[in-house]
Amino acid sequence: MSNKILWADDEIDQLKSHIIFLEGKGFEITPVTNGEDAVSLIRKNTYDIIFLDEQMPGMDGLATLEQIQSVRPSLPVVMITKSEEESIMEDAIGNKISDYLIKPVNPNQIILTIKRILDKRRIQNEKAAQSYLKNFNELSSKFNEQTSWEEWISIYKTLTHWDLNLETSDDALQQVLQDQFQQANQAFGRFIKLEYRSWLQRKENEHPTLSPDLLKRKVFPHLKNKESVVFFLIDCMRYDQWLLFESMLNDYYVIDTDFYYSILPTATPFSRNSIYSGLFPLEIQRRYPDLWEMGQDETSLNRHEEELLKKYLHRNQLPEQVKYEKIIQPEDGNRIADKISNYTQSAFTTIIYNFVDTLVHSRSDSEVLKQLAPDVSAFRSLTETWFQHSSLFRMFKELANEDVTVVVSTDHGSVRSMRDTKVFGDRDAATNLRYKYGRNLKAQESAAIYIDKPHYYQLPVDPPANSYIIAKEDYFFVYPNNYNKFQNRYRDTFQHGGASMEEMILPVATMKPRG
Repeated sequence: MSNKILWADDEIDQLKSHIIFLEGKGFEITPVTNGEDAVSLIRKNTYDIIFLDEQMPGMDGLATLEQIQSVRPSLPVVMITKSEEESIMEDAIGNKISDYLIKPVNPNQIILTIKRILDKRRIQNEKAAQSYLKNFNELSSKFNEQTSWEEWISIYKTLTHWDLNLETSDDALQQVLQDQFQQANQAFGRFIKLEYRSWLQRKENEHPTLSPDLLKRKVFPHLKNKESVVFFLIDCMRYDQWLLFESMLNDYYVIDTDFYYSILPTATPFSRNSIYSGLFPLEIQRRYPDLWEMGQDETSLNRHEEELLKKYLHRNQLPEQVKYEKIIQPEDGNRIADKISNYTQSAFTTIIYNFVDTLVHSRSDSEVLKQLAPDVSAFRSLTETWFQHSSLFRMFKELANEDVTVVVSTDHGSVRSMRDTKVFGDRDAATNLRYKYGRNLKAQESAAIYIDKPHYYQLPVDPPANSYIIAKEDYFFVYPNNYNKFQNRYRDTFQHGGASMEEMILPVATMKPRG
């Protein structure tokens, strides 16, 4: 199949010999004389590369480039200009062009440029595929119950990086990777079932950093060192999403990304309350019964985070003066972004940003969002686009000009739930799709972790509830009643609360401004 090239130049008639030469080499050329027509065609058709004249009447090359990138951000663009002024080159490069040429251009220059851009992508894909397949067996050999929690972090990092590097590869290779990811999660679920309970019975330095340890290990040392700290908790952020955010933040910060494990269930009422209290859920219920709630409305179960945090600071002999903000609506984010520099005057600020979690839940209920983000890669791109234009990114850029330590993490991730499993329980059991607590709970053993003694897992129960079940891998729970209806409704949605790498192994980044 020939490569398709769109060439926009107001003097395109003078380039007929170039076009005939390229067509003779097997390229399919579409010529246009202005930027407006170029953008219109890009909206309707697919091209492999664009040649764009920098000086055109009406919408010039740089303005056209901006429009092109809003429609097809990954499309290679070669800018062609009469001027050798450095400022024009910098403007073009700053807008992420793939290359630029100085007029007059000859056909061989064009051929070399095309091959350099298009073959580079092909060669990179081929090299990535070869490297992945070469290491496939070695990676798979690590998927067993003897693998340590440190090694599971390494496995998850490796698989996530392959997922990003191979997302433009052919479908067959991507399916191989998806199958390997599923095999890893299957072994990870067995590992958590065997090891998780023992973590909670060991001394603090003998288990991985868990939700109650996060602030103590990653934030409090900076406070004790008299640094001004802003801690961002991005609700429901996965590691792959963080990697995209991190790539945009690298120009502003020196970033050190580490990992911790969320407690079970990997859901906001449990994991986030645990982060802000420094306690496991059962400990919160016993020590501060008036600050712990269990129920079906998750939005109301984290109302006491600020109070829990102040008590946590007090127990660690740290000042209790903390600025606490929770951003749910866009106007809240813009309000805080407008005055974010004021927050650095406080020793400790924490900002909870809820948008990623909102996007996860919205995709479950919206056919439009499912079509926009039909798979993990597309959903990742959707969150990247949001972040690029968000008040959160604006906050980070503003804080990069301040003398502050920024710590970024999340309370849990999410997993694309593709397989249903029947669950049985009493009518008052929790309605969550990836975890449930209640009485007489039963589910397929291979799909879930059954907890019949919640106190061993530092989990509270509200009588008459007396047990939990936690979904493994990519399963979600469906009751036998209206089984087909809910099976179809929730299949291929992003959920959290269960025991998967994506939900449990979470990034925590410490960022220092480069300025």
